[in-house]
Amino acid sequence: MATQPETTSAAADRIGFARLTKMAFDGVSLLPLWQELIGKVTNGTASAGEGLDLSLIAQLLGQKETGLAVQDEVLALHQLFRSPCSAEQPRLRVLALAAAIDMGGNTPIEFLLENSGIELTTLYVVPGAGIPDQLPEHDVAIVIASDSEECRYALAEIAKRAPSWPRPLLNPPDRIGNLDRDKLHRLLRGIDGLEIPATASVSRAQLVEVLLMSQTLADVAAGADFPVIIRPRGSHAGVGLVKLDDSVALANYLIERREQEFFVSPFVDYSSEDGLFRKYRIVIADGKAYACHMAIADQWNIWYLNAGMSESAEKRLEEATFMYTFDFGFALRHRSALATMSERVGLDYFMVDCAQTKAGDLLIFEADNTAVVHNMDSPELYPYKPPQMHKIFDAFAAMLARRVAQHADRAA
Repeated sequence: MATQPETTSAAADRIGFARLTKMAFDGVSLLPLWQELIGKVTNGTASAGEGLDLSLIAQLLGQKETGLAVQDEVLALHQLFRSPCSAEQPRLRVLALAAAIDMGGNTPIEFLLENSGIELTTLYVVPGAGIPDQLPEHDVAIVIASDSEECRYALAEIAKRAPSWPRPLLNPPDRIGNLDRDKLHRLLRGIDGLEIPATASVSRAQLVEVLLMSQTLADVAAGADFPVIIRPRGSHAGVGLVKLDDSVALANYLIERREQEFFVSPFVDYSSEDGLFRKYRIVIADGKAYACHMAIADQWNIWYLNAGMSESAEKRLEEATFMYTFDFGFALRHRSALATMSERVGLDYFMVDCAQTKAGDLLIFEADNTAVVHNMDSPELYPYKPPQMHKIFDAFAAMLARRVAQHADRAA
């Protein structure tokens, strides 16, 4: 990009993740804005914030590599960005610490704060720039980088500064590293009322040895035997995720996939009595659980977007009931398991994708700090969602305020 280097002490304004994603979600064409920003890049008038917006638009249009290339170029010149704030005089200032990764690799915190009256500034911690000695003014900071390999540098740099951070620092970087699938199992195993399948990191070479019968699958996959769930290490959103029933299926899988490292875990049949699978997303904010969504489908590999929720009034009614009764239903039933899990994970804010086993235990699929929690769904189709999402948003904002108040009390 033909932009001029800017000082990182001043935050560059941007349209931001929440607004651009909402436009794409609503079917608004991003091409006119793309063309406008490309024009500014061409004539050298694009600001750093506009460059970062251009990177996101490219990714939303399916041009991930282009978007990441633009992002790298922008972040080489500028690391500090300000998101739109709903209040002219913010009631709180939050500094988010991010990594240079694709749009799904940092906590989408803009959705949580969009109408809160809280100012959000994001500092990208990138090689060659690191964390400035003089930090931007803020009342509370939160690490939004994920446990992905691409975030390792940022998490390490933040960890070095964490002990001397002048303000409350939420979601400590060393705790985020525990969310990797194989580490999470070791962290959560043994909790009463909670089941989490053992996940092993297995190389392509080891899986080939299984096909050659020089080793068994159980030998290389921490005791797991067919049927198993496999996915490429580092993949998200179900990319490369399949159930393997035997070695023939494994052979076909390796022919189709070229990755060198995989996660393998036992398949758990979590179908309900009616044969349907129910998968839940739970938000944990300051140790308290909140319902985020419930997906119902006739297949085990459920995501909300492939569960057909918008086509079924019956499914939506069940999801609404799940949300309305959550505090004295699901959350009460799994209160002990959720509390112990929250304590062991040790993060101020994270999400869990889970289900219930046939025995009624809490079945954990994954936990992370970057899953999208949003209020973009149609209020006409999902009238029960806005109140629940705002409940989560309010809880997140209240948590930030509490941390600031606690810090002030200790300093007094």
